[in-house]
Amino acid sequence: MQLKYGLEDRPPFKEIIIYGMQWFAVTVPAVIILGKILGGMQGGPESGMLYMQKLLALMSLSLLVQIWRGHRLPLVIGPATVLLIGILASQDSPPAAVYSTILICGVVLTLLGVSGFFTKIRNLFTPRVVAVILLLVAFTMMPAIVSMISGSSGRCSSVHNLSFAFVFILIMFGAQRVLEGLWNSTLILWGMVIGSLVYFLINPDWIEIAGTAQFELTGHFFHNLTGSVVFDPGLIIAFLLCFVGLAINDLGSIQAVGSVLQAEDMPARITRGVSFTGVSNIIAGFLGVIGPLNYSFSPGVIAATGCAARITLVPAGIIMLVLSFMPGALVCLSFIPSVVIGAILLYIMCSQVAAGLITAVSDMEEPDFDYLLIIAFPVLAGVTIAFLPDEVTSTFPSGLKPILANGFVVGVLVSLLFEHLIFRNSKKKDRIES
Repeated sequence: MQLKYGLEDRPPFKEIIIYGMQWFAVTVPAVIILGKILGGMQGGPESGMLYMQKLLALMSLSLLVQIWRGHRLPLVIGPATVLLIGILASQDSPPAAVYSTILICGVVLTLLGVSGFFTKIRNLFTPRVVAVILLLVAFTMMPAIVSMISGSSGRCSSVHNLSFAFVFILIMFGAQRVLEGLWNSTLILWGMVIGSLVYFLINPDWIEIAGTAQFELTGHFFHNLTGSVVFDPGLIIAFLLCFVGLAINDLGSIQAVGSVLQAEDMPARITRGVSFTGVSNIIAGFLGVIGPLNYSFSPGVIAATGCAARITLVPAGIIMLVLSFMPGALVCLSFIPSVVIGAILLYIMCSQVAAGLITAVSDMEEPDFDYLLIIAFPVLAGVTIAFLPDEVTSTFPSGLKPILANGFVVGVLVSLLFEHLIFRNSKKKDRIES
């Protein structure tokens, strides 16, 4: 992958700010979406804006710590959707028990990370497994993206929104081919701004729809913390399985980005990165919000911008931290149409798929059917799980649902099974270099 700025490069200050705003534009939608979903579930003072404020502050601090003291890689941090599955499956339990369980599981993850346990299994993640991880991130996000770009709103029907999304993406790719320099580097940011303005022009009713979103503007940021730990054995078992999925995702994300950028000292980066993810989940449990993890779609953003400098994520973290104490400013973010967010994510995922394909073929000397088969089935298995209807996943055993209903986790586990058991003796495997 040809880059304008490498991992440890320091671009000019102006470009650092612009790249940072791009990272912010990519990171904040997940915080807003999950914050609104879970904040509404809590009720009372935890609803709406207060939950989002806490979540945004946690993500910003976790991002800054990971950049400077953790894995030190350009990795986006966001709410762990695998924990969302556990929370949704535990609605009958009191919030104190749910978030106490996240705190407890965060302690377990931290201890496993500090012990160096995860560095011992890093050789399991061969180039083929890394390729599967990169591809699965894009493909298993498709249900959420489809939901964003296919819904109806105001004057725009589903057909209109789909048409808008695909035309918008084509224009983005056309602009990517034509624009140069900073204009090309800031394409995602400009796409979000201009796309929103155009959508407002063709669907003015959206402003009224977004304006009906109810936010509780509050300054009581530290209200309703998890004051005492509630032990619920059933919840702990269920969430430990969620954290297995979180750990696989987190480790895979760090390994994937490190492999793409050929970062040095990966064992230490993995140990620090997973450990700080555990600490962040401890803090999340204390604050009463969903815990974070490292997202692995960063290679897609890096490929789209040509910048892998970790320092460019610092402005994104600072902006999120400032906004977490400015609930009035956060209201403006609710006016970004979901179809625009979904279209930009689809644009980024195209680069993600390209990065996965490059990783898949980079280790091949010549075409090999078995080599690519080890990539093909895990990806299709993960996609199958991702698109299962709710009435099917609801029949899964509750204790195993956080894993079995997560297409990313299932795909990675199948990939490891194929790579190290079923096709273990097919040919000599090359391990990922540190």
